[in-house]
Amino acid sequence: MLQQTPNLLTVARILLVPVLAYLIVHRQFQPAFWVAIVAGISDAVDGYLAKRFGWVSRFGGIADPLADKLMTIVTFASLAWVDLLPWWLVLMTFCRDLVIVVGAAVYHFSVEPVKARPTAVSKLNTVLQIALLALVLLQAAAYGQWQTLVQAGIYAVAVTTVVSMFQYMIIWSGKAQEVWRNKGRRLP
Repeated sequence: MLQQTPNLLTVARILLVPVLAYLIVHRQFQPAFWVAIVAGISDAVDGYLAKRFGWVSRFGGIADPLADKLMTIVTFASLAWVDLLPWWLVLMTFCRDLVIVVGAAVYHFSVEPVKARPTAVSKLNTVLQIALLALVLLQAAAYGQWQTLVQAGIYAVAVTTVVSMFQYMIIWSGKAQEVWRNKGRRLP
């Protein structure tokens, strides 16, 4: 039963997504901030337990990153809904994720199974997204004035989003070309 703890934490995090969205949309920012903190802690704990004790499962391998993306995208959209983040940034981050997922699916089904590894820019983008969301929620919850950092964060997320999207496109199209070249074929 203990081996299922990371999966249970992941499911709990998924269930927190609509709660967080509801709180943000209804401008209850202090509870929203604390729900986001709980979600972040649960993510760290489930990752630690999975790695430390080897409590890794196929479900967790799929559900954990899905929970993270769901939490991030819904939080971005909810904050844009209440005019705390620009919609263009939400669309940009969503399009990047869509391009990566569609590209990975195309690669997987037309070239070979994907062995995805996040790039350094992609990891930086994730850290910046989380930091930006935390700063916006902190400020909205009246835990300080962070407007200068929020503005810098918006542009830093935008730049790393675009760079990481194009980086993935270049890396994976290059890998596809190499695989097809080694098989004596060209990509269509």
